Amino acid sequence: MSMNKARYTQEVPEDRKELLNALNEHKKPVKIMILGGVDTGKTTLATFLANELLSSGFRIAIIDSDIGQKGILPPATISLGFPEGLFESFGEIKAYKHYFVGSITPNQFFGEMIAGVKLLTDEAEKKADIIIIDTTGMISGAGVELKRMKIETVKPDVIVALQKENELEPILKPFEEKTQIFRLEVSKKVRKFSREERREIRKEKWKKYFRDSKSYTVNLNHFIISGTQLFQGEDINENEKSLLEALFKWLIIHGRKIGGKYLIVKVDTSNIPRQVDKNVLQYIDFEKLSNLLLGMIDKDGFCVGLGILKFVNFRDMKAEILTPLDEETIKEIREIRFGRVRVREDGEELGLLDRNAL
Repeated sequence: MSMNKARYTQEVPEDRKELLNALNEHKKPVKIMILGGVDTGKTTLATFLANELLSSGFRIAIIDSDIGQKGILPPATISLGFPEGLFESFGEIKAYKHYFVGSITPNQFFGEMIAGVKLLTDEAEKKADIIIIDTTGMISGAGVELKRMKIETVKPDVIVALQKENELEPILKPFEEKTQIFRLEVSKKVRKFSREERREIRKEKWKKYFRDSKSYTVNLNHFIISGTQLFQGEDINENEKSLLEALFKWLIIHGRKIGGKYLIVKVDTSNIPRQVDKNVLQYIDFEKLSNLLLGMIDKDGFCVGLGILKFVNFRDMKAEILTPLDEETIKEIREIRFGRVRVREDGEELGLLDRNAL
């Protein structure tokens, strides 16, 4: 199976041509946001538009914010790329900058989704005539609010809605008077992908991204650590530690007291039922931290690449991180941000952690 679902084709429904004409007329730079449910051909449309507009001599930026089905590597980030020439699929575009989200679903990560698209759009406007923003297929329930806030923040000049019936109307309604909206039909050629297929496609992408990774041992004290509470507050003292260990039959690897609440990293020493008041005490199994996705962040808050946390020694504040980044790039990193997806370098996803887990 091809690693990228979308391919460049010029055989498209007529309404795509009208959209192209409108974009040609628009005052530059112009921002286009493409909306549509899962498997409606958003990326295929973005690929078609970008190639046609490149052929007309425009400078194009693509923002790929479909974190679960990313064309521009790697997943779990929002990426900005400037295609130089015609391309078959997003996979050929080299990212110029990424924003780290740290998960493969927008659930619990609305803030990151909005901040990332906004910051990368600002970057894109410095260099491109036309900015094409590809989004996730999350368009119902809370997805309506996510898309609304994204539109309010990014202020696209044109919204392109790929809909089968009228499933996007709840998103479009507030912008009817303010923004130019193109409602396009979903192409008959669109293929449906099962969850398994999506996961397989993602597995290939993870594997490709981490293919030439090296292991580095880093001193966490040399970086800003974000995306987690693990290093906030203060260390728990020996008394608290012994008390909690005796009470819950845990071996405590690391413990913090943050605003009157305990956050514990532990290993179970016996198999007993435990009643824990989550308002006072939050805990995570030490093994859940292994293979956790990390964002390597530069001084401007952009993600220069990903790492996988292999081991963390809390006492010495040392971590073993697997990453394809080279020594030079690692020198540019100011911040290490914890994600919420666990993944191995062979591409196998080990599951998602809750936003509040760590």
